[in-house]
Amino acid sequence: MPRRQTIVSTARLVSASIALLLIMACRVDASISTDDQAAPISFERQVQPILAKSGCNSGACHGALAGKGGFRLSLRGYDAAADHFSITQELRGRRIDLSDPGRSLFLSKPSGAVPHQGGLRLPVDSQDYRILSQWIAEGATGPSTNVAPLRSLQVSPDVSRLLPGQDVQLKVTAHYADDSVADVTAWSIFSSTDEAIAGVNPSGKVSIRGSGEGAVLVWFDSQVRLARLTVPFPNHVSPELYANSPRRNFIDHLNLKQLESLQLPPSPRCDDETFLRRASLDTLGRLPTTDESDAYFANPSETRRDQLIEALLASPSFVDYWTYRWSDLLLINGTRLRPEAVKAYYQWIRKQVENNVPWDDFVRQVVTATGTSFENGATNFYALHQSPEDMTENVSQAFMGLSIGCARCHNHPLEKWTNDQYYSMANMFARVRTKGWGGEPRSGDGLRTLYVAAEGELVQPKTGRPQPPAPLDGEPLPFSDPSDRRTVLATWLTDPQNPYFSRAITNRVWANFYGRGLVEAVDDLRLSNPASNEELLAAASQHLVDHRFDLKQLMRTILQSETYQRSSQPLAENREDSKYLSRYFPRRLMAEVLLDSIDQVLGTSTSFKEIAFPGADRQAIDFYPEGTKAIQLYDTAIASTFLKAFGRHNREITCDCERSDQPSMVQVLHLSNGDTLNPKLAKTGNWIEQGMQQGWDDATFIDQLFHVALMRKPSDQERQRLLAVAQEYPAAERRQALEDLVWSVLTSTEFTFNQ
Repeated sequence: MPRRQTIVSTARLVSASIALLLIMACRVDASISTDDQAAPISFERQVQPILAKSGCNSGACHGALAGKGGFRLSLRGYDAAADHFSITQELRGRRIDLSDPGRSLFLSKPSGAVPHQGGLRLPVDSQDYRILSQWIAEGATGPSTNVAPLRSLQVSPDVSRLLPGQDVQLKVTAHYADDSVADVTAWSIFSSTDEAIAGVNPSGKVSIRGSGEGAVLVWFDSQVRLARLTVPFPNHVSPELYANSPRRNFIDHLNLKQLESLQLPPSPRCDDETFLRRASLDTLGRLPTTDESDAYFANPSETRRDQLIEALLASPSFVDYWTYRWSDLLLINGTRLRPEAVKAYYQWIRKQVENNVPWDDFVRQVVTATGTSFENGATNFYALHQSPEDMTENVSQAFMGLSIGCARCHNHPLEKWTNDQYYSMANMFARVRTKGWGGEPRSGDGLRTLYVAAEGELVQPKTGRPQPPAPLDGEPLPFSDPSDRRTVLATWLTDPQNPYFSRAITNRVWANFYGRGLVEAVDDLRLSNPASNEELLAAASQHLVDHRFDLKQLMRTILQSETYQRSSQPLAENREDSKYLSRYFPRRLMAEVLLDSIDQVLGTSTSFKEIAFPGADRQAIDFYPEGTKAIQLYDTAIASTFLKAFGRHNREITCDCERSDQPSMVQVLHLSNGDTLNPKLAKTGNWIEQGMQQGWDDATFIDQLFHVALMRKPSDQERQRLLAVAQEYPAAERRQALEDLVWSVLTSTEFTFNQ
């Protein structure tokens, strides 16, 4: 026998011998339980958790769609019967040797007795190896209907207050339907939601690294729990500071409660000029006008902010801005819809915003839409998402902040959504039908009629039969019911008791005003992605429900809060805060707002005539007469180097990640040498030329520039520095000097950021 084969055979024999000796020496704690240590090994309760803990059924290993090395397991063990078949019966059962467990490939590979691409996973002296050996020796029994399912998972401690450098050991307890209890810490999977705050090792020992509020995600047998951690910042702040801080509403109470827990002092209130500019940009998507500024400062200082808030919420510009924001969410896209359908969809959204339609009514109309794509613009939602699966995923993402796409193929690996739930939800859309839809989205004139058939089911690929139609957490409907299932879905979706619905829209609105959501990313409301202030998100969501989903009321409450009105200037003690709102976080203006702001200051306009994509229809240019603002564009089929460079939403997928507000070198170069700002500075009749015609001297020009662009007066130092620059130019080149002054302000951080 060749030497290599001899070595392998010897290793197998040694492995087998060790396994048998260990089994004979001691009876394994087979139940991982406190009530019956003599019970046989359970495939569901013990074997699958070991495979999950070892990473064998992860997406990077045998849990991948195609498996690894010819061996395939269900992802995270969601299909116990299929896994048992793969282990014990595939390849004529060669993975299992009942007479000699140690010779089983199922053990010899992960234990290193024979070569294994995944490396050492099960040392022969480990408890996991002994459990699997005993399971094989007992006959490798499969899933049983007599095994009580997991009822709940408990993590202890579930809330901890610690300091950097400290450790805490988590304990995980499983409670089963038969009232048995088991310590499953050793077979749980741990991960930190914020590695900068805390790390966690495979055994559940948490090590604190930095300050803030974090959490450890604990996963066992398809259930997920969080252990929350609070780590105060190393500041010494008097309790009186929090007690004496101004409070306008519940936002301030709950924010200050968290700041005190974290020992983060709040920055003081911003000045009136800053609030005017900030609130206008966040609410209207544009700078305040000179008239609006004059009216604002004409009001008494005690009431001017509240009066401004009411004026902003009643402004026609509010309709432009929020129509555009909801058009991002609902993906109005001229590359996928014909021009008339685009126009109808946009105008339908605009009408809802203009009439301040409550968000639950808004969404209900989208979900249950019927009729023609021209007469009922909401039906175009279904033109963009034509299969029941796509409808399900986009409704969940847009209106609940839930990404359930993973459950299309298997149970979600880190959330509670199962493959069955996914197809039950998708079956709610199985009877949606259209006339004139065509296979090519851009065929014909775009006129399509959407209706609901009285029959039709979606077959689940895994089982070959349809799942009973049901919302994700709702009761199933009978197959025989001929009514529109979407009506039941819309009722469940918009129910005030549905926490996903109110939390999702609250978080989106919150992110618009505070620069980041309480949950970030803004449309990723996974349990495994906790809010930065869970109590505040719950209260804000309930506030929206209490006001019948009136988004303007939520916006009013946010704008009135002292939390929103704080200065963006950091204190020494809160400089490291990036998510707890101890100050206002400056952020770059979104692409459309920045372009419109440049035009507003310079008194210019942008022409939107170039088609962005070859598939877009040139009729779209008829929508946009000269003077149209970027925030008034119906869709993304219009080309714009500026908007592309500054990260506009492409409206290809339902994901806020489609938009970017991150600064880049491309943006810097475009503002310096691009074909947007420089031609506007040189344009005949612009604001610069008007100022020259009115005879402004350089000092007046600088004062007016700061007023219209930054809503404030220049400091003496800023004025003197800019005057010195202007005086470097010969008199004959004064226009160039003024253009350079304006360029320096319009490309400044203060102008391009909201702060």
